[in-house]
Amino acid sequence: MQAETLSGGFADTARDAARAFRAVLDAMARPGSIHEMAGAAPPAPLSPAAGAVALTLCDPETPVWLAPSLATPEVEGWLRFHTGAPLGPREAAQFAFGSWEELAPLTDFPIGTAEFPDRSATLVVGLPGLAPAGARLTGPGIREAAALSLPEAEAFARNAALYPLGLDFIFTAGSRLAALPRTTRVEG
Repeated sequence: MQAETLSGGFADTARDAARAFRAVLDAMARPGSIHEMAGAAPPAPLSPAAGAVALTLCDPETPVWLAPSLATPEVEGWLRFHTGAPLGPREAAQFAFGSWEELAPLTDFPIGTAEFPDRSATLVVGLPGLAPAGARLTGPGIREAAALSLPEAEAFARNAALYPLGLDFIFTAGSRLAALPRTTRVEG
């Protein structure tokens, strides 16, 4: 095994995992809020925030799809070693990692079923940056309105219309993350 595969996990597993889980939970509970993620050092091109999300939420029961730019032997080996998550096709993914362009078309990912809406995918979208500006967000967890620099608004509006089905999104940029659950309404 290469050194990149064995290193880069949480240094203090219990504390770092708890902090990362709390950051993801807060981001989902308060759409549009931006959080720092620390503790993970995955191999490039996977960002530290995306790596922390993987370490926190992925396990042997959660199939993962990696976009072509991330599907390197180093990233695949790191993900398998640290999470045990199986890699699979888009149609079976519970988590998908990649850029916005690489994740298209979104219709390929599972959106859940009427009986099991929770059996949908969470897309971890790598962006060049995150800012509290741009698209207007409203809905549960947002007092009046929030703003977040999203790659577009239309796809998220269509996704929210599918509720209780739909996809959930986690956006990462370097060591920062924000989230957009399917309950959030997005206006351009």
